[in-house]
Amino acid sequence: MKKRVWFTVSVCWLGLLACTNKADYFEESGSVFHTLYTIKYQSPRLLTEEIDRELQEFNLSLNPFNPHSIIAKVNQNEPVEADEWFTEVFNKAQEISERTNGVFDATGAPLFNLWGFGFSKTDSVTPQLIDSIKTFVGYKRIWLEDKRVVKDDPRVILNFSAIAKGYACDVIARLLEREGVTNYMVEIGGEVAMRGVNQNGVCWRIGVNKPEDDPNGINRSIEDMVQPCRKCGIATSGDYRNFYEKDGKRYGHTIDPRTGYPAGQNILSATIVAENCMTADGYATAFMALGSEGAIELAKSTPEIDYYLIYLDREGRRQITYSAGMLGYLPNRKALDTLEHPSL
Repeated sequence: MKKRVWFTVSVCWLGLLACTNKADYFEESGSVFHTLYTIKYQSPRLLTEEIDRELQEFNLSLNPFNPHSIIAKVNQNEPVEADEWFTEVFNKAQEISERTNGVFDATGAPLFNLWGFGFSKTDSVTPQLIDSIKTFVGYKRIWLEDKRVVKDDPRVILNFSAIAKGYACDVIARLLEREGVTNYMVEIGGEVAMRGVNQNGVCWRIGVNKPEDDPNGINRSIEDMVQPCRKCGIATSGDYRNFYEKDGKRYGHTIDPRTGYPAGQNILSATIVAENCMTADGYATAFMALGSEGAIELAKSTPEIDYYLIYLDREGRRQITYSAGMLGYLPNRKALDTLEHPSL
């Protein structure tokens, strides 16, 4: 189902007696890739058809649940050429995998399936099953030669779910910019690409949810607000909505592909701001598997990202930490920090 609303923004120039319509802000919402989206943008006209067409083409490239998509054919070892979208996502995934020493790995889908967070579920998990699956998991087992995907084992499969929603936001943002749109906010499944200002002339604000156990996505309590006031992407990852309990033990959806087991790290929620949403999405996932200490260490060598982490310390107390650059995007905390540190 799609819903569209719009409202007019008027601009009054000093000294003039009348206001003239500048442009309309439109809001469109619906469902794509088994998740919800909301797109807000300022434009002289509705861009519904263009947005729908772009999402459908994206679906034919990177949706693993669509049997006609490029990624599905790659996973089925059918002959297919990679398009520009597939190539860009694949290369970014490989880049993040290299930087994280395999903590982020798009070939880890069989392990996610094994633990019940992927395409299918397995009734029981054993060390033998994990070791067996790990023989064909690893980002170095797959590569691109021109437009052809090459595997060293036909059982290798790809799942870009940890990065594709962010990239979809970027794809729609690029479409809007091609149409001359300079003020927009694209949100798909919680990942966001933004530029400019909202209908009130204020920089877009994105809420960081409190990491409370909420598998149904009902609770929307806000921990903080992020307001970058620049073109960027924002992504948040957390285990508080995607988990299950079995035999008295909780299993989160963050799997470490290197070990084959749930990462079990201390981060409750990782929010990343980057130049684009695909990058933010990938690193948000990687941070969850690295834990707070590993994530902060990685950030030192990754200057293109800023982070906001909610985590548990060694005594089990909830803590918040963020990068120096992120402070500039946190209007509430920036005001408090300025009062405590007048030199800021």
